[in-house]
Amino acid sequence: MQFLDEYQDIVARAVDKYLFKNKPVELYDPMNYIISHGGKRLRPIMVLMANDMFDGDMKKAIKPALAIEFFHNFTLIHDDIMDEAPLRRNKPTIHTLHGLNVGILSGDALMIKAYKFFEDLEPELFKACVRVFTHTGLLLCEGQQYDINFETMDDVTFNDYIRMITYKTGVLSASSFEIGALIAGADFKDAKAIFNFGKNLGIAFQIMDDYLDVFGNQEQFGKKHAGDIYENKKTVLYLLAREHGTEEEVKELDFWYSKKTDNVDKIYSVEKIFRRAKVDEKTLHLIQKYNDLAQGYLNKIDVPDEKKKPFIELANYLLSRES
Repeated sequence: MQFLDEYQDIVARAVDKYLFKNKPVELYDPMNYIISHGGKRLRPIMVLMANDMFDGDMKKAIKPALAIEFFHNFTLIHDDIMDEAPLRRNKPTIHTLHGLNVGILSGDALMIKAYKFFEDLEPELFKACVRVFTHTGLLLCEGQQYDINFETMDDVTFNDYIRMITYKTGVLSASSFEIGALIAGADFKDAKAIFNFGKNLGIAFQIMDDYLDVFGNQEQFGKKHAGDIYENKKTVLYLLAREHGTEEEVKELDFWYSKKTDNVDKIYSVEKIFRRAKVDEKTLHLIQKYNDLAQGYLNKIDVPDEKKKPFIELANYLLSRES
């Protein structure tokens, strides 16, 4: 999509401008390593998109957009440590290359640097944006803890799962849109509508992520195949399998999810249960449900339909990734 390419180019130039030249290089080189990998850089793009939707100043929004990008990469570094993940975007993770201590420190430093990108905003706007940003960070930590808790819980519900992914993924997308809208001077109603659009799109995006972990094209997805099964993560696939599987299949799931092992038999057996319970089809229906909710909030925003088209295209792009 041309508009996405244009935003990515803007963000890429801004990232290059703010690459770290500080010392010690042992701290800052890993930070440059992860922010230079690129990826899709969707969250900073969301800031810029919302800012443009409400006719804001791009120059004013670019540093807060980078705040979101740097913060997002901080969370990825620490997520990879907690998940013991060897790859991120098909490249070795920072803790794999430099060790746990450097991974923790470089992540912390990225988070602190993220806050500095709000400093140019006028006091009231600074206060509003940082309030959203800080609340988002706290919810993200809560979501991560819920995710960890789920690995040893036997009674995770669908509502528990939705709360967890809302905190871990949905609110960062939502807040990216809201911060862009605030910088552009959008009114409270529209800022909250774009927040809720982002939240539901983020939920749909995370459900798609869970789907692709098992059913995706791993070369394009860039992560270890079935890593969530290996980690005993109670994703929507697991919950749907428990709901729709036979009594024997549920017992087998319980057996495999009581063991944290890279055994290929575990991956094969769990995937087989997922397919028999038609978890793949049911998951795709859920993705569509949350996309529809997102579109409903987009429709409530008081701007011309032409300004909403990029948001519809973005949702279609995010939710039709390679499977």
